[in-house]
Amino acid sequence: MSEDYTIRAIRSFSEVDPEGWGRLSGAMRGGDGAYNPFVSHAFLSALEESGSATARTGWMPHHLLLENDRGDLLGALPCYLKSHSQGEYVFDHGWADAFERAGGRYYPKLQVSVPFTPATGPRLLVRPGETAVAGRHALAAGLKEIARKLGVSSAHATFVNEEDLAVFLDEGYLHRTDQQFHFLNEGYENHDAFLETLASRKRKALKKERRAALENGITIDWLTGKDLTEDIWDQFFAFYMDTGSRKWGRPYLTRQFYSLIGERMADDILLVMAKRGGRYIAGAINFIGEEALYGRHWGCIEDHPFLHFEVCYHQAIDFALSKGLKRVEAGAQGEHKLARGYVPVTTHSVHDLTHPGLRRAVADYLEQEREQVAEMAEILSEHTPFRKGERQQED
Repeated sequence: MSEDYTIRAIRSFSEVDPEGWGRLSGAMRGGDGAYNPFVSHAFLSALEESGSATARTGWMPHHLLLENDRGDLLGALPCYLKSHSQGEYVFDHGWADAFERAGGRYYPKLQVSVPFTPATGPRLLVRPGETAVAGRHALAAGLKEIARKLGVSSAHATFVNEEDLAVFLDEGYLHRTDQQFHFLNEGYENHDAFLETLASRKRKALKKERRAALENGITIDWLTGKDLTEDIWDQFFAFYMDTGSRKWGRPYLTRQFYSLIGERMADDILLVMAKRGGRYIAGAINFIGEEALYGRHWGCIEDHPFLHFEVCYHQAIDFALSKGLKRVEAGAQGEHKLARGYVPVTTHSVHDLTHPGLRRAVADYLEQEREQVAEMAEILSEHTPFRKGERQQED
C-alpha cells in the first residue's frame, strides 16, 4: 500500500489482540460485514490451543497481519504452512503428485483457510473504512510475495466469498470452482410452508422420512448456550470419534477443542441431539452466523434409518427458519441433500503456483473443470424437489 504499511507473519493467535481481530470484517457479531463464526478469534485460536491445527498436525500457523506504522491491525489472513493436503476439502493431491513426479517439491505450501471447515466466508479480513479495498489488495498481493520469499511451491485460498474472489483474480490468482448444496430461505414461515413449495410426491416422501426417523421412541433436542456442558461435550465427542474414525481414519479435532469453543462461543453453537431410552445416541454440530446456519459434522452410536437426514438437514432447516436465517450451508459434497430441499451452489477457491510449468498445466485443467462444474450445476438444478416455477435460486 505504501511505506507506512507492512505485512508480517505470526506463529500463533496468542500474538494478536482478540479485540483488534474482532474489528476485522465478519470476525465479530455486530461488527462490519455479516458475522462468520469461523473467522472469529475464538474459533481460530481454539483450533491452535487444542492441538487440532498445529505444526505437529501439519498446519503450521503462518498468519499474515497488515499493520500501519503505529502497529494498528488493519487486515489479516488466517494462513498456514501445510505439509500435506488433508482437511481442506479442495483437493490438490493430483497437482502435488504430478509436480513431485517431475522432480519438484510441492510441500510445504501456504494455505489460507479455516482448517477442517468447508464453509465459504471472508478470507481477506480488513477493518472497515476508506483503506479497506486497498487493504484487501495488499493482502492478496502480499501472500504471493511471501510465498516466493519462502520458496514454497504455491499459495492457496479456499472457500472465498465473491468479494474476496474479485480481489484475488485482479491479483492474478487462478480460479477454481466446486459445488455444495445449501438450503435457501425464501421467507418461509415454518417447515410446512417450505414443504408446500415442493412437488406433491416429494413432499409426501419427506414427511414420511421425518416420521420414520423418529420411530423407536427417538426425540430431538436443540442445545445451545448454557446447555453445552462438559458432559454434553463428552457425549458428542464420542459420536464424533466413532463416525470420524470410520470416515477419515483419524478425526481432526481434539476433545479440548470442544471445551474451548463451548467456553468462548457457546451462543454461536447449536447441537442437534437425538435421544432414545433416556440417553443421547446421535448429534450434529452447527455454527450460527449472522445470516446462515453452518452444519459441520455429525456422529452416532446407534444406527437408525433416516436419522442422519433428520438430525443434519431437516432440523437445520427448522432452526434456520425459526431464527430467520437466510440459508443453511450443510458442508461439503452430498447430492443426497438435493432431495431434501438443498440446491446446488458454486464455491470458489484461488491458487497461485510459483513454477511456470505447473501453473500452465493447472490453469488449463481449471478451465475445463469450471465448465464441468457449471454443466453439473445446471443438470442438478433440474432435479430439485420444487414445483415447477418455485425452484430456489441463489443470489
